[in-house]
Amino acid sequence: MDGFMRALVSVWTDSGFAALTWENCVMILVGLVLLYLSIAKEYEPLLLLPIAFGCIMANFPNTGFEDEMGVMMAIGFGIKYEIFPPLIFMGVGAMTDFGPLLANPKTMLLGAAAQIGVFVALAGAMMLGFNVQQASAIGIIGGADGPTAIYLASKLAPDLLGAIAVAAYSYMSLVPLIQP
Repeated sequence: MDGFMRALVSVWTDSGFAALTWENCVMILVGLVLLYLSIAKEYEPLLLLPIAFGCIMANFPNTGFEDEMGVMMAIGFGIKYEIFPPLIFMGVGAMTDFGPLLANPKTMLLGAAAQIGVFVALAGAMMLGFNVQQASAIGIIGGADGPTAIYLASKLAPDLLGAIAVAAYSYMSLVPLIQP
């Protein structure tokens, strides 16, 4: 029995669960909720599914996720050499279905409204005192395009990147509720 207990303790300490904090558990729970919403409810699965898996994986301790030669190295490479934005845009573009637009051409007004939103947000940001680069990065949120907002913020206003990413994806995540 003593050997069995030692084996259990060894499994526990070597598995990474011993380093699990309540913060990790909360974020894993958030990831599981996002996973449920993306799969069961089909809320933006192309957006929520990778975010959910990343949230879950990044919060398991001692997995090597954050090691220099681990997953974070690949993510850092993709960010440093700007590989991710073109991949995202190609994927979204390849999956665009123009059938509804062709069936009901007046829905093109929704696209026009998004473009007007860019200019309204740009003008509003400039009136609030942001410089041209910051206002441009903020303005793109009006177009309801998260990846573009993040890319533009990283180039024009890196100091606003976190706030713009949260705003853009919060805005995008409401689309299934606003326009089911």
